[in-house]
Amino acid sequence: MNIQDLIIKDSEHVELNDLFLGDDNRERIHQLIKEHRYREDLLRFGLPLTHKVLLHGSSGCGKTSTAKAIAGVLNKPLILLNLSNVVNARIGETSQNIKRVFDRARRDEAVLFLDEFDQLGKARGEDENDVGEMRRLVNSLIQLIDYLPQEVLLIAATNHLSILDTALIRRFQLRIPYEMPDNQALDLFYESLLERFPDELHPQRRLYRVSFAEAKDYLFSMVKSNLIAKLEMKGRTL
Repeated sequence: MNIQDLIIKDSEHVELNDLFLGDDNRERIHQLIKEHRYREDLLRFGLPLTHKVLLHGSSGCGKTSTAKAIAGVLNKPLILLNLSNVVNARIGETSQNIKRVFDRARRDEAVLFLDEFDQLGKARGEDENDVGEMRRLVNSLIQLIDYLPQEVLLIAATNHLSILDTALIRRFQLRIPYEMPDNQALDLFYESLLERFPDELHPQRRLYRVSFAEAKDYLFSMVKSNLIAKLEMKGRTL
């Protein structure tokens, strides 16, 4: 398999200020960015650079967007890898595919984003006969992470932290939780999205107890519906 077939192509640009983060998470991410901006100064004092980050929590709450924003701020290339697309029936092939992506990240000094990181844990637990093979795959991944140079920023994301191998979790210097937004956070998110649209296209009701991604999909669906209804009404009156 060609390495380009493994990497997700995504050109979406995300601004750091556009992320809806809690104060604690925003502070952690700002600190991470500052460390990489002042990398040479930190290393001169023998201070280790935080370059292995685990984002965990609810789906649709901004983990992928966070990786894109960090890569943009640091002006680093972003390599997106969804592990669910890489895990192969032949474990040896899976290990080689992952190694090739890590090698690419080293060459590019990139931000390497591993999405669906829990796929390794899930795969290991599905079939008792495969435990030995999957353990070797996890060991291989641990070695790749251990020897990753500080010029590469590794960001892994999972919706299921509890099923990850504890040895893998320990490799990450920074672990950031992502929780479902409360009503206040969703209202701020809705208002930010609605700024570009006239009031007449705004929906009459809002959806709560959902992720940011679900809220965005719902809002755009309602705005499109209102716009189409308005255009159809205008066409009938001509």
